[in-house]
Amino acid sequence: MHFIWFIIVGAIVGALGRLLHPGRDPMGWLLTIAIAVISMLIAAIISGGWLAFVIGVIIAVILVALVSRLQGRRGALA
Repeated sequence: MHFIWFIIVGAIVGALGRLLHPGRDPMGWLLTIAIAVISMLIAAIISGGWLAFVIGVIIAVILVALVSRLQGRRGALA
């Protein structure tokens, strides 16, 4: 049940992150939510409780920035 909770929270964090990021972004909703879910699952493995939530959000921010940057480079080369 613990991991199901983190999947749900990850989906909510991803959706909120997408809503709070104004402007056009090449990364879609599903990818943003998937990154948040993956980061929350990684955080659940590392820790538990509120600390896992904080770790998950930090991991999600880092992963979204990396994916965004990589997609931006790919778009510039094409």
